[in-house]
Amino acid sequence: MTQTSATPLPPPEERRRLREAASLTQAQVAAQVGASRETVRAWENGRTTPRGHRKEAYAQLLSSLAAQTAAQEAVGEAEVTWRQQSTRPLTPAQAFDALYAFCAPALVRQTYLLTGRRELARESVERAFQFAWQRWPEVARDRDPAGWVRATAYDFALSPWHRFRPRYRHPEPPPADASDRALLDVLLKLPPPQRRALLLYDGVGLDLPETAAESEASTPATARRLLHARAAVADRLPALSDPTELHRRLAELASAERLRAAKPPTVRDSSERRARFWTRAAIAFTVTLIGTTALTLRTAPTRYEPPVPPGQTVLGVPPKVAPGPLSEREVELRRKLREETASGPVRLVPETR
Repeated sequence: MTQTSATPLPPPEERRRLREAASLTQAQVAAQVGASRETVRAWENGRTTPRGHRKEAYAQLLSSLAAQTAAQEAVGEAEVTWRQQSTRPLTPAQAFDALYAFCAPALVRQTYLLTGRRELARESVERAFQFAWQRWPEVARDRDPAGWVRATAYDFALSPWHRFRPRYRHPEPPPADASDRALLDVLLKLPPPQRRALLLYDGVGLDLPETAAESEASTPATARRLLHARAAVADRLPALSDPTELHRRLAELASAERLRAAKPPTVRDSSERRARFWTRAAIAFTVTLIGTTALTLRTAPTRYEPPVPPGQTVLGVPPKVAPGPLSEREVELRRKLREETASGPVRLVPETR
């Protein structure tokens, strides 16, 4: 009691400030200390000073308000400091590393449920982040960068061309637990669109429109895929007919595998090496094309040479007439010419020079 009565009262201006900082009215303060509203107003104006048990109650109330205000101010200062630090511009590499650290570990486990292959899951996530780093301005401005990377990783993981790669021709060892093996076997027997919809909705926790948008399908089509996938899982594993239980088992199955993603600098370096390779390949192809064009221009003819037209039939020429019997006049003329060739007129004899 002695300690409480010795609690000093702050100045009148401070009393009012503490009350307003706590969003209390004068009537509310008066009800707590057992006084009237006019009395509290007089205390805050400095016209009067509380005495006795009212002073004790008023001092305790102001002390608690001061502690509460100090705590709120400390939290506010910490929040302001955090906001200032968080609003500092990050370099592209720092922003990419933050996104990778936040998404990559969980995304590798999700992709494993999608494919049933550990190495393919890691490769798909790394390739997705490599594409993201190559197109970082576009990804950084996206409303959902994590969704952009997840959609890219799922597309790469579900590509049908992986079946022709030698490293993925044989299945990988299944999970050690029997229940995990059964659930993974059911998932892998689902068609890829149904498997993807089930994983996004019941595994990741997206709502139906977000699942449809990420699957690039309409909302009704996505809902049908989800219902068919749930029915197939419930038919094989009746204990997972409850969506809540299915969500829990998917999370357990994904967490059971020790899948590690590569470090962010490694992914960025791989992306840059890949970009340099394709850039050099494009330059080499362009140089080859230019050289081929130059060689063609160098060896091509310099003037136009019309092609030789094919032979055509000449019209209007009378056909040859086969020799027939001579008439009497023609016979007489032939005889006369034969006789006069040597002994006839001079003009019919050939001259020798």
